[in-house]
Amino acid sequence: MTEPGALKMFQRRMAAAVMSPLTARETMARRRPDGVRMEEEAAAFVKPNDRLSAFERLEIYNRQYWLRVVASLVEDFPGLRAILGRTRFDRLIRTYLTQCPSRSFTLRNLGSGLPAWLVANPQWIDPRGRLALDMVRLEWAHIEAFDGAERPAPVAPEVAGSCRLALQPHIRLLHLAYPVDDLLIQVRRGLEGCAATQRKRTVHRVPVLAPEELFLAVHRHDHSVYYKRLEPEAFRILAAIRSGAPLGAALEAGFQGSAMAEAERPAFLRAAFQGWASFGWFAQPDSTPPPPGGPDA
Repeated sequence: MTEPGALKMFQRRMAAAVMSPLTARETMARRRPDGVRMEEEAAAFVKPNDRLSAFERLEIYNRQYWLRVVASLVEDFPGLRAILGRTRFDRLIRTYLTQCPSRSFTLRNLGSGLPAWLVANPQWIDPRGRLALDMVRLEWAHIEAFDGAERPAPVAPEVAGSCRLALQPHIRLLHLAYPVDDLLIQVRRGLEGCAATQRKRTVHRVPVLAPEELFLAVHRHDHSVYYKRLEPEAFRILAAIRSGAPLGAALEAGFQGSAMAEAERPAFLRAAFQGWASFGWFAQPDSTPPPPGGPDA
């Protein structure tokens, strides 16, 4: 009989060993962070065979774990890799994974903490910090839009000022300082032309990019993710709707400080709302409290 808790203790011990960072030569470290020799640790719960020692068998899993999680982030953040270069990106990713190890059953969530981690550790992206951070925010928004939830469309959207509209949960609103949408599309197209065996080695370096304020909606349509640039007024209206504001208040927020002439606003709103409805951006409101704020950080 297995003692209560023994299996859980074994799983935690195994996970800690497998997830321990590799050396610079991509081999398993010889000692744990507390100084215990990994050969002794491996022998405690791994049996050797006629070809490999306990340490060597454990090292196989350790190396495969790190190769897989690093490869996953290479696939998820090609734009950041293009900005930083392969060597610097790989060092950044390994440090991030060491400090923020996987806590989820799926690799999809592996990069969820990367934008906040880079804000707290700007030395990894300086001197192109804002450009790199904008790119990471866009790439994570792309992931969220790709598999985010989708609610039924409203049967007949109201137009009264007191009504509350709702946006589809998969839509992400980004206020950016650089035109990283075009840049990411270029990087992805370049990777599509590479053979699978070359993608990990291929880095499309990014030239100097001039800053340009950008309001962007990242959304899903017909199972594909798209980036749509928005006018500042449209961005503020959508952000207010996302925050739960009634339609009248959302429109007021959209035009606050706007240079758009009063006479132009009705036609602008008709075209904007028709476009958003055709994209399927509106959802049936529910009782779930809206997220705080408007734009997605």
